Amino acid sequence: MNFMNKFAYLLLLTVNISSNMFAQTKTALKPLFDDPVEHGAADPVVIYNKQQKMWWMFYTNRRATLNDSTGVQWVHGTKIGIAESTDGRTWKYKDTANINYRTNPGYTFWAPDIIENKGLYHIYLTYVPGIFKDWEHPREIVHLTSADLLNWKFEGILPLGTHHVIDASIIKVSEGLWRLWYNDEKKGKAISYAESTDLYNWIDKDTAIPANGEGPKIFRWQNKFFMIVDVWKGMEVYSSNDLLAWTKQDERILEKPGKGIDDQAIGGHCDVVVNNNRAYVFYFTHPGRTMDKPAVRGSFESKRSVIQLTELHYHDGVVTCNRDEPVNIHLVNK
Repeated sequence: MNFMNKFAYLLLLTVNISSNMFAQTKTALKPLFDDPVEHGAADPVVIYNKQQKMWWMFYTNRRATLNDSTGVQWVHGTKIGIAESTDGRTWKYKDTANINYRTNPGYTFWAPDIIENKGLYHIYLTYVPGIFKDWEHPREIVHLTSADLLNWKFEGILPLGTHHVIDASIIKVSEGLWRLWYNDEKKGKAISYAESTDLYNWIDKDTAIPANGEGPKIFRWQNKFFMIVDVWKGMEVYSSNDLLAWTKQDERILEKPGKGIDDQAIGGHCDVVVNNNRAYVFYFTHPGRTMDKPAVRGSFESKRSVIQLTELHYHDGVVTCNRDEPVNIHLVNK
């Protein structure tokens, strides 16, 4: 090989190595995030922090490390954890949100959803007034506001007609109109909705999805609206043109196990970030709850949960995802 050919070969090799390294730096890891304190991250929601110029992920910080003989105390007493990222690919633990609403010494926060309006952030959060050994206790959706996404001021309890409601998901319908969906446990865990013209005063409306499920996530993509609902055997996907009439597709997503690290269990309660015309679904798994070899009930491995990431695809009116497909993500700052 003469000098010029050798030089060209080395130059091409260098370019290829650099290109591969760049591609690898954009590929998300599996799992995407494991809470270093409790190892129980679940119910994620992702929003851009304009002040910090970082993406923040809020999540229910389940207490997987708790020795819980009753079986449900570990999912009570939970705080809202925060992780941060510059691009959506790599995440590091930040803090827990300072939620200034606690009516009892023991309290529980679950499943936040957050929206920004005119420079103010609004969080709609499930609140349980204690740490309990069973499920027979009130659950409300509370509204708080923040200027920095860290410190939250209590604004009120949403009047939703029952004291057993969880899992808010909010979207702006039009100028001066917002709609919020939630899991109505008194209706057999149907998905109901409420409306507001100012984000503070809400009117409870009707049932949106009569089938039972939880953790609804509503988003706009591909010139229509979608709702993804956790049905404990993967996710049901609904579509709508008007946010009122919903059509369910036949195929569920995130039901079949993946092959990646900690991704062999079904996907649970998700968030969807539509960014640069691509839709990314952030979901959680219980790595110890695989169908072929489940962990011992009540053990740390059976309670541990992590956040995972995959990309949604849309073809012939059907939403799909391949959780084993590498996710090259670089969220564009809004």
